[in-house]
Amino acid sequence: MVTWGEKLRGARGLLSDAGLPSPDVDARLLAEWCAGYVPLASEHVTVELERKFDEAVSRRAHHEPIQHIMGVMWFRYLELISTPGAFIVRPETEMVAQAGIDALTRMSTSNPVVVDLCTGSGAIALAIATEVPTSQVWGVERDEKAFEIACENNKKYGSPVTFIFDDARGALPELAGKVDLVITNPPYVPQSQNVPQDVSCDPSMALYGGGEDGLDLPRELVRRAVTLLKAGGVLIMEHGDDQGVALVQEAHSCGLVNVATGVDLTGRDRWLYAERGE
Repeated sequence: MVTWGEKLRGARGLLSDAGLPSPDVDARLLAEWCAGYVPLASEHVTVELERKFDEAVSRRAHHEPIQHIMGVMWFRYLELISTPGAFIVRPETEMVAQAGIDALTRMSTSNPVVVDLCTGSGAIALAIATEVPTSQVWGVERDEKAFEIACENNKKYGSPVTFIFDDARGALPELAGKVDLVITNPPYVPQSQNVPQDVSCDPSMALYGGGEDGLDLPRELVRRAVTLLKAGGVLIMEHGDDQGVALVQEAHSCGLVNVATGVDLTGRDRWLYAERGE
């Protein structure tokens, strides 16, 4: 029998040889998951845990997303289901959610109406619904599997979000002119862009935005937001680090005001901020 220290050293080497960018972090995450999130003792690893850990490390070495191996991903204060079929949330999207929460905080509305377009796993919608509990939140998703995952995540937190199975480009016509915040992390990757092997495990519908620049769908959603937002309402849209200028131009062309680009912790352009005029 071996110790966790020995297992971790072996796993780090295997994951490093596989070209993964964070072998130390991945190995420890998988070990803690296998051990049930208790401190890793120096004692010998049981045969059952060793088998589970070796299988998980092998899957990771073949570039399977660590979230899919564990079946869980974390987003802000949430622990969400993660299975193939829904986009895996990234750390930068937590800042996009924060930008939406900050916008709601500045508003005087006591029960703000929020629409999350292309909600995927429901991460942004659920973060807002749980952190701004007075809000009324809708999430829109047109992929059947992703919609099912969003609904399961919703149940876990008491179903604070109303999830709608529909195309984000025309959903919720009954809310036209009534929405305080439209927030979205839409598909925006250009079809010609090579993505890391991990990212390619995400559904293509959640990745590629259409057109040479990947912005066909994001531009449509800017126009949809104009229809949904009430006067003074805010649009927050995540985008790639080279797409800020194009989406600022699109927002201006649609008549939105106070248009700006938010940056992530590395200083890269990350989201569009725009308001509908009074």
